[in-house]
Amino acid sequence: MTSDAPDLADEAVRLAAVLVGTDSVNPGLVPGAAGEAEVVALLRARLHASGFTTHVLLPPGRPDRPSLVAVGPDGGPGPTVVLTGHLDTVGVEGMSDPFSARVEGDRMTGRGACDMKGGVAGMVVAAEELVRRGTPARVVLALVADEEDLSLGTETVVDALPGLGLSPDVALVGEPTGLARTASLRGYALVEVGLRGRAAHSSQPAEGVNAVAHLGRLLAAVEQRGRELAAGGGSLMVTVASGGESPFVLAQRARAVVERRTVPGEDAAGAVAEVEALLEEMCAADPTVEAIARLLVAREAWRLDAAGPAADLADALDEALGAAAPAEPLEAPYWMEAPLWQAAGVPALVCGPGGGGLHAAEEWLDLTQLRAFTAALVAAVETWAAAHAD
Repeated sequence: MTSDAPDLADEAVRLAAVLVGTDSVNPGLVPGAAGEAEVVALLRARLHASGFTTHVLLPPGRPDRPSLVAVGPDGGPGPTVVLTGHLDTVGVEGMSDPFSARVEGDRMTGRGACDMKGGVAGMVVAAEELVRRGTPARVVLALVADEEDLSLGTETVVDALPGLGLSPDVALVGEPTGLARTASLRGYALVEVGLRGRAAHSSQPAEGVNAVAHLGRLLAAVEQRGRELAAGGGSLMVTVASGGESPFVLAQRARAVVERRTVPGEDAAGAVAEVEALLEEMCAADPTVEAIARLLVAREAWRLDAAGPAADLADALDEALGAAAPAEPLEAPYWMEAPLWQAAGVPALVCGPGGGGLHAAEEWLDLTQLRAFTAALVAAVETWAAAHAD
């Protein structure tokens, strides 16, 4: 690490506090919430002043959900590295002062401190330093909207890359991993099931079909299949269920949302067929069952490339972190946006400063990890860029 690393680290802490103090709750999760516009404006002004060319990108028909792409000056014949993270946060229910960054010792508390404004701050400060040094690489920041909901921001950014004249060699997603390199991510799919019955008075059940009874059978079938999948690291569960309109009336309709978690090598969209197979078994046992399953969203599982630009950058980051890097890689049970970059042809890795209380009422960032991450990221990109220069 360089002699000016402490100054970089302190600046990353200062910027993290500013970002935590800027409300960017995702309106897709909390109707009427602030969204990302204010934090995008703040970072755009800063990065423009630091010599970056900035672009504000909007999803089709969503002018309220901006993402920021900031492109550093051309570093010559070297490669292009994208440092990316999300600007949105979940809601603040149960938090007394969510947008006040409170520092006690090596902890910063506030909504988004860990997930993931600390990581964003470290990447911004590192990117500015890499540009200041004239590192032989083009450094791009992709600071995106809506990761906590539908990933509108990253989808918009990866679609826009050709039009921006960008063909990145690697993308680092700075999500909170406790500074561990992430070896894999589970994917997921959500499948909505609609069950149709026939209304009748509950005193004469033979005249109707109770959709809620069929919902109960579906719940049991999903739970059993979930136990079978658990042995291989996957899961299947119902997370939302409803049915019926009135007492004394057999339910005409019931609904369930089935969540499938996948491991690398499984097809997330195949969850529809899995659920349909369970429904077919139900229909075979009881022909009165009428059900339709439809896919709401699917995100693929991911594994870090064994070799190539992403693996090389992960190695360089581990080396720069030294003892701060955990000995074991993270096999994450949840999903992050690396697969979207990988699917766009950009090898990806995931590593960032951690903490605790993600999505909880007491969220905190480990400032020791933020300081180490910021300095190590500068050193790692310099090493990686030199190795991958044309």
